[in-house]
Amino acid sequence: MSNSSIEEEIRTTGRLVYSNRGQSMLPLIREGKDAVVLVKPQGRLRKYDVPLYKPTPFDGRYVLHRIIKVRDTDYVIRGDNCITKEVGIKDEDIVGVLASVLRSGKEVKTTDFGYKLYSRIWVWLFPLRYCWRGFKSVVRRIVKK
Repeated sequence: MSNSSIEEEIRTTGRLVYSNRGQSMLPLIREGKDAVVLVKPQGRLRKYDVPLYKPTPFDGRYVLHRIIKVRDTDYVIRGDNCITKEVGIKDEDIVGVLASVLRSGKEVKTTDFGYKLYSRIWVWLFPLRYCWRGFKSVVRRIVKK
């Protein structure tokens, strides 16, 4: 689907179902296995929402990452499987927001208790996940020597 089709579909129907590419939202969204349902954003987004947005500079690829902080004029965003934060994402950059994940024939809505619990724990555990990645990297370097 072309970029204009993605934005047009969300703008006209208010909804888009598609398969995400990439590993940045693991373990929530698995490439080639899960589909995501995006809806048109309704007002200002909140912490833990997962927007589809156009990064700056826009190279034709959209990004689907989680909001970890809401600021007055922008958002701080990070993929669930990423270490670096993205800052300066504005409301006008956002095309859609995650409403649910389709996994193994079941729909997991972002309003479900289990999803809300997952998203909060996953963000809260970031410091531990960051340390774990660093530890694994050091072990790999030692093993290679």
